[in-house]
Amino acid sequence: MTSVELNTERPGWRDFLELCKPAVVVVMIVTSLIGMFLAVPGMVPIDVLILGNVGIALSAGSAATVNHLVDRQIDLKMARTLNRPIAQGRVEPIQAIIFAAVLGIVGMAILVIYINILTAWLTLASLLGYAVVYTVFLKRATPQNIVIGGLAGAAPPLLGWTAVTNDIHPHALLLVLIVFIWTPPHFWALALHRKEEYAKADVPMLPVTHGERYTKLHTLLYTIVLIPVTVMPWLVGMSGWMYLLGALVLGGGFLYWAIVLMVSKKPDLGMATFKYSIVYLLALFAIMLIDHYLVEGSLTAVQQGVLS
Repeated sequence: MTSVELNTERPGWRDFLELCKPAVVVVMIVTSLIGMFLAVPGMVPIDVLILGNVGIALSAGSAATVNHLVDRQIDLKMARTLNRPIAQGRVEPIQAIIFAAVLGIVGMAILVIYINILTAWLTLASLLGYAVVYTVFLKRATPQNIVIGGLAGAAPPLLGWTAVTNDIHPHALLLVLIVFIWTPPHFWALALHRKEEYAKADVPMLPVTHGERYTKLHTLLYTIVLIPVTVMPWLVGMSGWMYLLGALVLGGGFLYWAIVLMVSKKPDLGMATFKYSIVYLLALFAIMLIDHYLVEGSLTAVQQGVLS
């Protein structure tokens, strides 16, 4: 019986930063920012902009740390996660628990004191949804784990919106819907690339339980559904023609990758599709934001012209 030799060095700040999954948190904060800016016609109050995102980021880092803690045995079985700090013993479980608790408490305190109770409660629900419902239960229980658990990851645009307005607006829920539908094809593309590792770790991801072709088909179907969902902001008057054009072009690119993934046997297409999906989401929201302020600027100019 072989054993894994663990690193017993004292943890450094980079180890604790890694526990927070900074790349994931950055994407979450970008979508939170989009929610904030779309919630108002002008500039977001600077205190809300900074403190709101700090509180959300700290809470997300807390949930990510719990994910590292719960998955430490699985991480040792996967090349992608083998060198994580808790799995390798650089950070002890008790240290991770304290770190997660501090991040979560400070993050929630900032939201309660400086933002509003609604955003704090929604953030807590999102934190628990990811750290407990998804990580502890769904991830190991069902191949639909990423679909059901994806709602927690889709929450940041709503959190940003409520941080500014203290109100749950239908437009904010539409942003959540976009991220929610985007999550399965985004994550299943990665799961296809990491299928053998998930199988080794006994995690019932869709490619492991239902095979690659079934997963590719569902990736394609979700991508098809995603396109009309991303058109909805234009249909309800939330965004203008610039956004509509961008959504259709980006959606066409996503559909292209999903089709190629479906019909081709090339081994690296899963990762290529995964990478495009990240670019897709960030570009989609960036265009939505540009459209928002260009339309607002045009309306303001028209109004000023009429009044003069």
